[in-house]
Amino acid sequence: MRIARRRALGWVLTASAAGLLGACGFRLRGSSQAALPFQSIYLGFPDNSPLGTELRRYIEANGTRVSKTPQDAEALLDVLSETREKVILSLNSAGRVREYSLYYKFSFRVRGKGDKILLAPTPITLKRDISFNESQVLSKESEEASLYRDMQSDLVQQILRRLSALKQS
Repeated sequence: MRIARRRALGWVLTASAAGLLGACGFRLRGSSQAALPFQSIYLGFPDNSPLGTELRRYIEANGTRVSKTPQDAEALLDVLSETREKVILSLNSAGRVREYSLYYKFSFRVRGKGDKILLAPTPITLKRDISFNESQVLSKESEEASLYRDMQSDLVQQILRRLSALKQS
């Protein structure tokens, strides 16, 4: 009887803890984004763009249709620029690179029907610092690629937040 009572108490405590977490507004990152204010959107990314593919996946999971042509969409996301940059941050006493700054710069705008501007050109710049050691070149290249993937995911989340905040009129 004692074990059953403890087990029941454990379930009650677990359920109440989950209820408290839900009541405070806690959400896992990237889960249940706010709905977009339009039914369909055209994304102006090249077909082989990893950023475009990830953004398309999140938008479709959110219940908004991604159109194949601009004529079929209520909103158009125009990619104005997308660049990755690697800048030397510091040098060691021998004049060799010790740290880099990685930049991911993206600029876009959103238009509605009749070329009405829903979101003016918006630049987003993400930055990460990475140390460099020439004796570990392969691992540092892998770390750099991982940081760029992380920045891409962060960029997708920022774009989605900006799109969900738009007012469709």
